[in-house]
Amino acid sequence: MSKTNQAILEKKTDKELYDYQQGAISQIFEKFETAPDDYHLLYQLPTGGGKTVIFSEMVRQYLKNHNKKVLVMTHRVELCNQTSKMLTSFGVTNKVVNSKANLDDQAEYSCFVAMVETLNNRLNDNMLDISDVGLVIIDEAHYNSFTKLFKFFENSFVLGVTATPLSSNKDLPMKDNYDELITGETIENLIENEFLARAETYAYDMGLTSLEVGSNGDYTVKSSEDLYSSPAMLQKLVDAYKKHSMGKKALIFNNGINTSINVYYAFREAGLPIMHLDNTATKKQRKQILEWFHETPDAILTSVSILTTGFDEPTIDTIILNRATKSLTLYYQMIGRGSRILNSKAKFTTIDLGNNLYRFGPWGADLDWQLIFKSPNWYADRIKSDEVIEANFKHDLADEIKEEFAKSEETYFDIKQTYKDAVAKGESSKVVLERSIEQHAKICIENSEDVYDALGLAKMLKDDINMRIEIYAKCISKSTGNFLKWLKDDYKQKLNSYLRANFDEKFEEIHGFPPEE
Repeated sequence: MSKTNQAILEKKTDKELYDYQQGAISQIFEKFETAPDDYHLLYQLPTGGGKTVIFSEMVRQYLKNHNKKVLVMTHRVELCNQTSKMLTSFGVTNKVVNSKANLDDQAEYSCFVAMVETLNNRLNDNMLDISDVGLVIIDEAHYNSFTKLFKFFENSFVLGVTATPLSSNKDLPMKDNYDELITGETIENLIENEFLARAETYAYDMGLTSLEVGSNGDYTVKSSEDLYSSPAMLQKLVDAYKKHSMGKKALIFNNGINTSINVYYAFREAGLPIMHLDNTATKKQRKQILEWFHETPDAILTSVSILTTGFDEPTIDTIILNRATKSLTLYYQMIGRGSRILNSKAKFTTIDLGNNLYRFGPWGADLDWQLIFKSPNWYADRIKSDEVIEANFKHDLADEIKEEFAKSEETYFDIKQTYKDAVAKGESSKVVLERSIEQHAKICIENSEDVYDALGLAKMLKDDINMRIEIYAKCISKSTGNFLKWLKDDYKQKLNSYLRANFDEKFEEIHGFPPEE
């Protein structure tokens, strides 16, 4: 258990919370005393800030001072059980309303903890008496599954808690279900005061235009699996882990079970200790895997979004986003799994293979949650598209290919800027490719002994040539498949012809002496 969690437990038992947690409780109770009975209040606090601690203390105080009952709602069975344990540790006797619960003794309880679907069924069957529930607390309130239950609690004060007050469904904004948002401590404040660890992020430029967006507004599992299960992407993932986190405990998030299984085999083949977990695992399997993950210092766990909420493992050193998402909430939840502090752990590593950093900004950036709550569409419309993100990439040679061009000071060539300069001078767009070919030829010659070496290096530039052609095609607004293929083939032929015709002359220009015969 982390020092922070230990401290929270110690402070909980004698009812001393951190100042910011006490402040939040006072703020919420002030609303409770002055607002109408049916007021809906939303409270935001980052993952790791202790939302469950805050609302558990609230329940304790509420039951002490009011002759009414409390209902806590969660959307997952793990959260249900965790919440029940936390309430018990605060001295709040509570009953879990799950599918197996016997409700014959419900009159003996003043606090219930329930999962949404089970509660919905019980209420529709009139099996749970909620006539004297004065306070309803909703954990992870950004999920929309809760809204269908509001009709049962028209005379109750509703408190929703979430790290990200942005609805999981853009057609059901949170402002339609909550009267007001109160924001808690920022991630930056929690880091500064040593409640959370700081994220050190390594973001890779990823080509994601093959991904498709589904009806839920996020990338489809199918298109994600096609991309992230490819050998090239699996190799990129393994290489990224080795480069930034070799030997460290890592949690990998994927969009799709097949991807996660492929990741498992790729890491195993590389001789790295890894396990795979998805929602098809039995309770026993899940327990065994999570125990192994906890106890193994260099364990790698590849998973599919089931560990985004209700999972607390402070020993995690590295979070790998092996997926793209358009959900700000999911982005914050995934990275938040690494932010728990432990002993001397003040920072953790994030490896982003989904352009998520470019889409949402750094985890813990100063977001205006009030604005997002009031105008979610305004925020959503300003999230950068993949096309815009990728247009800003500086496409250079891959590291392993760059090694073959070690004698060149600069291997990068800016197609977009060269195009702009040519247009400004009134030149034909064709000069852009001519200048690009000359630059490619130059770096081939700089790193060669003879023309055959240069032609061999030119073959290694295939990916860079393809990328340059695609950028060029966007500049001239022509991008049909046939046209691109023709341009790429033509470019490669012209580069080879240029090298054959000009090698000796250019070699002497570069080196100051002719190539050896």
